[in-house]
Amino acid sequence: MTGSSPENCNRLQCQNHSTSSKRPKFMSILSCLHRAQKNKTTSIAILRIGKFILLFCGMLLHASVSSAATGEVIIVGGDESYPPYEFIDKEGKPAGYNVELTLAIAKVMGIQVEIHLGKWNDMRDALLRNDDTKGKIDILEGIVISTERSELYSFSPPHSITHESIFAREGSPSVSDLKELSGKEVIIQRGGFTHERFLKKKQRPKLILVDTHSEALSLLAAGKHDYALVGNLPGLYLSHERNLSNIKPVGKPYPALPYGYAVKRGNENLLALFSEGLAILKKNGKQQEIYDKWLAPLKKADIPWSKIVFTGGLIIGPLILVLGGIIIWNRSLKREVERRTKELRQQQQQLIQIDKMASLGILISGVAHEINNPVGLILYNIPVLSRIYTVAMENLEDQYQENGDFMIGGLQYSMIRKEIPQMFIEMREGAKRIKRIVEDLKDFARVESSDLSAVVNLNEVTQAAIRLVDNSIKKSTSHFKVRYCKETPEFKGNSQRIEQVIVNLVLNACQSLPSQESGIFLKTRVHASTNEVSLEVRDEGCGIPDEHLPHLKDPFFTTKRGHGGTGLGLSISTGIIEEHQGQLNISSVHGKGTTITLALPMLKGECRQ
Repeated sequence: MTGSSPENCNRLQCQNHSTSSKRPKFMSILSCLHRAQKNKTTSIAILRIGKFILLFCGMLLHASVSSAATGEVIIVGGDESYPPYEFIDKEGKPAGYNVELTLAIAKVMGIQVEIHLGKWNDMRDALLRNDDTKGKIDILEGIVISTERSELYSFSPPHSITHESIFAREGSPSVSDLKELSGKEVIIQRGGFTHERFLKKKQRPKLILVDTHSEALSLLAAGKHDYALVGNLPGLYLSHERNLSNIKPVGKPYPALPYGYAVKRGNENLLALFSEGLAILKKNGKQQEIYDKWLAPLKKADIPWSKIVFTGGLIIGPLILVLGGIIIWNRSLKREVERRTKELRQQQQQLIQIDKMASLGILISGVAHEINNPVGLILYNIPVLSRIYTVAMENLEDQYQENGDFMIGGLQYSMIRKEIPQMFIEMREGAKRIKRIVEDLKDFARVESSDLSAVVNLNEVTQAAIRLVDNSIKKSTSHFKVRYCKETPEFKGNSQRIEQVIVNLVLNACQSLPSQESGIFLKTRVHASTNEVSLEVRDEGCGIPDEHLPHLKDPFFTTKRGHGGTGLGLSISTGIIEEHQGQLNISSVHGKGTTITLALPMLKGECRQ
């Protein structure tokens, strides 16, 4: 993945090295643990702590050694003038949200990167070009993700959202549609998303191609050409920095555009590395911290915050000290215990929410697929219906009866009169499907209450979970079956938390399957003898080795770390089930499959048909 950089591009290098001193420390810990266990003079608690430290050190050692062993430098490319995402600062160094995010991913993944910023079109060519003699880019740190581009690129999950805006000089009217630019001179960036879109349109304005957003806005501010179509936030940023006060955004021609990393198709292994690092940063809050730093709204005016804070401090400070003294003086031991208990519960809620967001990250592609299908259907049918209904319809049937078939809107009338009702049905059903999927996703992602007193139907919550992971199931297996018990499997608890557990179990089953021919089977049951309801999730996957079975519920233990696994799914799921006074039982045969049974106490007296 190494290569010389393209000409005239700026570089920033980040390296992560391991040190030889880690291995002796690691071996010393191992030796101490063996001696302690052999002499049986150390308590079990100390042994467990030692084993945890041993595991943690081993993970760190593995990450650092593997990075140092390869010695490879990943060349990351980007736009030299696309602030605040990526740009060359006053010191001539790469800076911006994308740059800082890339360096953070390199640090957390233990890899070496070198960031090259240059003209956008050159960076794209360098990524797609196989020739190393003129420089090569391994991955782009920021590009608009689109279906058209997927023929050449593979994309990571988006790390931000961008908007394209039409800029014009003061006094120009607003623009709500690209058609209004017909006959105008429009400045755009060469090789950018807008350039690609315009090239596919038969009717388009006169395009003035430039290499950077800065050049586009400078030309417009100087009175040349009519409009500039550039990124909204870069446009605002550059206008503010260069004091281009005579231009302003007058319209947004596109909806929000996903923006993320991209590699040339066929280099998905490298992409997976950055996607995993991005997921880690999202979970630990670092990505949000970088996002808030660079992409916060631009300041509209300079406010003397230092004076305001200083004056407010003089007035409020003494009052806070007095109030703080009163609170400390009156704090009792009971309140301290209650406060600590509340903090622990909040941390547990946060951990559950983090795991839920990890699951949602896996579901994003599936949900997008489910939404795009009905929306695409509607978008396809509406133009057809528009062409038909723009023509007067009053006498069409009489004309057909008298003169036979004829063409309208490019279609035969005999076909139109049969197809229109079906089109309305399809659009209506598609809209219902969108609504159902989005509502399920909103329910799943909502931070739920800790109340466990609601009456929950296990059949219904299982159905809701399956709808969320439907696309992942279809991609993983062609043999998926669910058997719902005829009795009413009700219990007291929190439906959203149980739904989260079922989603985790089904996704784990999907990821374990070696092929589409392997199956996943779910079954709900009511056990009157034990007064329990249960859900069995059985897969015909690779199974779990015997030595791993005792550790499956341990926090951060995972056999899928190379595929983005966090090791939190089963641990959190177990905690949720135990919180409901239930059990999560796991049985597996290596090479044949795994069965996980979720059992919950049934409502007393509930065993009705």
